This record gives sequence, C-alpha cells and structure tokens, in this order.
Amino acid sequence: MDTIIKAIVFLPLIGFLIAGIGGNAIGAKASEYVTSGFMIIAAVLSWIVFFDVAMGETEMIKVSVLRWIQSGNLDVEWAFRVDTLTAVMFVVVNTVSTLVHIYSIGYMHHDPHRPRFFAYLSLFTFAMLMLVTADNLLQMFFGWEGVGLASYLLIGFWYKKPSASAAAMKAFIVNRVGDFGFILGISCVFVLFGSINFETIFATAATYLPAEGAADAAEPVINLFGMSLDKSHALTATCLLLFMGAMGKSAQFLLHTWLPDAMEGPTPVSALIHAATMVTAGVFLVARMSPVFELSHDALMVVTLVGAITAFFAATVGLVQNDIKRVIAYSTCSQLGYMFVALGIGAYGAAVFHLFTHAFFKALLFLGAGSVIHAVDGEQDMRYMGGLRKHIPITFWMMTIGTLALTGVGIPGTVIGFAGFFSKDAIIESTFASHSPIAGFAFVLLVIAALFTSFYSWRLAFMTFFGKPRASADVMHHVHESPAVMLIPLYILGVGAIFAGVIFVEYFFGHHYGEFWQGALFTLPGNDLVNEYHHVPLWVKWSPFAAMALGFVTAWYMYIRSPETPKYLAEQHRGLYQFLLNKWYFDELYDFLFVRSAKALGRFLWKKGDGAVIDGLGPNGVAARVVDVTDRVVRLQTGYLYHYAFAMLLGIAALVTWMMLGSSL
Repeated sequence: MDTIIKAIVFLPLIGFLIAGIGGNAIGAKASEYVTSGFMIIAAVLSWIVFFDVAMGETEMIKVSVLRWIQSGNLDVEWAFRVDTLTAVMFVVVNTVSTLVHIYSIGYMHHDPHRPRFFAYLSLFTFAMLMLVTADNLLQMFFGWEGVGLASYLLIGFWYKKPSASAAAMKAFIVNRVGDFGFILGISCVFVLFGSINFETIFATAATYLPAEGAADAAEPVINLFGMSLDKSHALTATCLLLFMGAMGKSAQFLLHTWLPDAMEGPTPVSALIHAATMVTAGVFLVARMSPVFELSHDALMVVTLVGAITAFFAATVGLVQNDIKRVIAYSTCSQLGYMFVALGIGAYGAAVFHLFTHAFFKALLFLGAGSVIHAVDGEQDMRYMGGLRKHIPITFWMMTIGTLALTGVGIPGTVIGFAGFFSKDAIIESTFASHSPIAGFAFVLLVIAALFTSFYSWRLAFMTFFGKPRASADVMHHVHESPAVMLIPLYILGVGAIFAGVIFVEYFFGHHYGEFWQGALFTLPGNDLVNEYHHVPLWVKWSPFAAMALGFVTAWYMYIRSPETPKYLAEQHRGLYQFLLNKWYFDELYDFLFVRSAKALGRFLWKKGDGAVIDGLGPNGVAARVVDVTDRVVRLQTGYLYHYAFAMLLGIAALVTWMMLGSSL
C-alpha cells in the first residue's frame, strides 16, 4: 500500500517534469498522452485506496518519505497521512484531474502551447495531493502555496491577454491575504500545542482546555497583536486565523472577489481548480483541524455565519450574470458557503459529503459549458446563445443532469434523487437540527440560496439551450457537437452526478458514519447531529424541495413563457439590478480602499521619497554637484597661452604676498 500511495502522489509530478522540461522535444501529443496516462493510473489507484481505507477495514496509513526539519522543539517529518478524509480527497482530486486532462486534449487542440498547459495541470494536481496527504501543518502549507502558484499559472495561461494576466494576479494577491492568517495560525498552533504534527495536536487537544474554575484557567499562554490571551481565547484566535486562510482559498465572503475573475483561464482550468479541488482546500483544512475547532464555539459560530452569508450573497449575484462560466463560478462560491455552514455546526461529514458530490456535478457543468463555448466559436455570453439543444444534444443532456444535481432534485424521505439532493439537504436539515445560536439564521439563508440556485441554474439552461437562436447565422451554421475525447469525461461525471449521493449518503453522514470515518473527523458522542437530522419536522425536509421547485417555475416563466419579463423587471428595479450585476460593488470598493490607495502611496514614495529625497539628496544630488564643479573648472582651461601666463603671475603675486605677510608676523 505504501508504494501505491507514493505512486498516486508522485506520478503527477513526473508528468509535470516530462511535459514541462521535455515538452518541446517530445511534442504536444506525447505531452498530452504522458500526463494523461499518469493521471489515469493515479485515479485508478486512488479508488483502490478509497475502497481499502474508507470502505474497508484498513485504518489510517502513514508513509514516511524523509526527515525534513529538526530545529529545537520543531521536529517535522515529510510523511503521507492517509485516512478516510485523505482517501475521499484522493478520489475527488485525481478523478476530476484525470477527466480534465483527457477533456483538454480535445478542448486545447488548437493551442500551440499545449505541453506547457498539461505540465501546469499536472503540477497543480501534485500540489493538491501534497496538501491533502500532509501529516503536519507545514507540509500542508507547502501544498497550499503550491496550488496557489499553479492556479496563478493556469489562470494566466493566455498571458498575452491583459484580462487573464490581471485575473491571475488578483487570485494570487487575494489568496496572500488569507495565507497571512494561515501562517499566523500555524505559528499559534505551535506555541499552544508545542508541535505542528497532526497526531500530537489532536492528542493534546482532547485535554487542552482546563476545567471551568481551575486555577490556571485565566493564565495567559500567548501574546497576540499586543493582547495576552488565556487558553480559551487563544484557541479562538488560532481557529479564526486558520479560517482566514480557508476563506481566501475557498473564496468566502470578503475574500471571494478572485473566483469569478479566474474564469479568464481556459475552461478546463475552471473545472479543475474552481469546481472540485483548489477551492475545497479551505473546507479540507477546517475538516482536518476539526478536533481543534470543536474547542472554540465562538470560532465555529463565525464559520457558520460567514458560510451562510457567502451562500446567500453568491446566489444573489448569480441571478443576473450573463457569462455562462461566471454563473457557474458564483454557484461554486455559494455551494462552498453550504459546506462551511456544515463545518460550523459540527456536521463535518455532511460538509465533506457535499464536497464529494459537488465535485462531480460542478465539474460536469464547467466542462459542459466548455463544450457549449467550443460549439459556438468561443462565445460565453448567454444572451447570444439560445436554441442549442437540437444542435448539441449530448452536451444538453449532460448539462441538464448537472443542473438537476446542483439544484437538488429528489423526493424527500426516499432514495430517489440526484447527488446534490442528498448532500445539500443533509446540510440544510442538520443546520435546523443543530444547537448553534445562529442556526435559525443560517437555515433561512440556505433555503433562500437554494431557491436562487434553482432559478439561476435553470435560467442558464433555458437561455443557452431553449428559445430562438440569438447567435449570428454564421455561428449557428458552424455549431457542432464536441468530439468523443471531450464527451467521455462528461459521461463519467454524469454517472457521478446521478449516483454519488444515493450510494454514499449512509457512509458520509448516515448510519455507517462512525465506521466509515474511523476518527478522521471529530465525532460527537453517539453521533448526535447525525441522528437528529433524520428526525427534523416534515416541513424542514420539504423546504429545499419547495425552494427548488419555485426557482424552476419562476425561471421557466421568465425565460420560456414570458421572455420580456426579465427586461421589464430590470428596468423597474434598476438600482437593485445594477447592484447585483456589479456584484454588490465589492470590486469597486476594494479598488477604492486598497488598490488606488496603494498606488497613491507607491507613487508618493516613488516621486517624493525615492526621487526627490533619496536620489535628490543622495546619489543624484552628489553627482549633480560634481558636474557643477567640473563645469566651472573646465571653463578655466581655455587653451590660450596668455591666460595661463596671467594665472601664473597671479599665483606668484599671491605667493609673494603670503611670504611677506608671514615674515612680518
């Protein structure tokens, strides 16, 4: 098993090195086949590990690779930690990455830089695998920064396109804000627990907090930002700093602005990074650190609050977007909010379950959108589509399956439903059943978000595939179905979008919860929340279904039955429409607060500080004075003999005068 795990992690790295270093030598085709071939092997091995560890009797596996850092009390080994949580991420990361590699062979076949593209894909996959197999926080941070680098390279792959370069820089910079908190959080963990190794942290966390009323309960243990904090408050601060890192990577409210702009990269990149893998790294971090987060109810409440607001906010913005990829991107942002709400209320299994099912149907929607864009000659604006279902029927049905899964179509109380039905409803019902002080607030926002999700998802389907064609006659003449190499990944993801929920619901968040997770997630005694969510009132179980149905009917009325209604509503509520269309004006606000102020400060320091003061009084000032002196000296060198003779006479006269005055004194 050790060899299998090492192969899973290092095969993508080998593919990256071959395509990245020798891509021009072996050619584009060979680069595609080598990287995709290695990913197929890694994906198959990942499913073997999943069934052996998660579904079998094998407990956590630790594979030592090398000694890494030994300095004082810091002892960090490079090792792969494979438990059920890692096995689930193996399946998600490698399955989606493999299908994206294969899909890209068809989607990118005209691009002259394919070796570089496939090298970046494999590099990203390796970095993500390093993140999910980490045995300590520093190793996780290595993978964390690796996926940040790879996402920057992939988003800005078409670097000659200004908008792509700007989007890549935006993603990189916004994530650095979150990473600042993550680094501080890791440092705090080391101070509090004396280690950054997960086994030590989790073993210490169980008995870390002193008993209420103990003598040392209020004793300061850390000084953070000038504040002396006791163990309880120090844990809250540490969890919030770690969550700050998760907010950046998983595009949560306030640090979400990079995700929609990241759609500037090629569509397969959107499917790989922003649907199933990189954006779920924050969810993975909180789930992995669940034994620590459980010690701070205040931190969990913040996680719940941010997740609920994100789910609602992103869903409202998705209602009016016209770019097909941006609609799906805001959907991703919203669904990540659902996952964090589940984490915040302690329903860790439900959160990872939604991460698992979401990977299938969201990757299906992104790759399906890529197939649509491929068919209409690169057009991404849904206002210039329409009537495509007869021209690209396979893509239409695959995206319909993805939409049914995303909107959570299913019959409550039965085993009939698509993947999203089981995982999303589990989160909504668990939120209602939880004892969090803000559970009611979060429940309402999640149900409203489910309504909006259904509306904008079916709006996308109706605008793209139904009605009269709005594209030019030339474009419609060339509309064609994608090749088999792009459709086969859609078939596989479609199967996952249909069956992943019903097959695995009892394991991720059901009766087999305990034996499935085997301690990989924090579990309340007796699985209280797992049991309680099965016994919520009937109206709670049916509320997501009602929201989904209402969203579908509203979208059908506005875009099939009465297509003039959306325009009328936009004109009647111009302010609200512009507010949502401009994404609550967060980009403009951040531009005013941070971008312009940073540029103004930089310009002042450049012109006044560096130019006027440092250079003016320093090197440039000294050089200017030297030039002035030499200019004056040069003027004395006229080349005329009588000038030199006159100067000599003056010198002699001055010398004689000095001697006479000296002798008289």
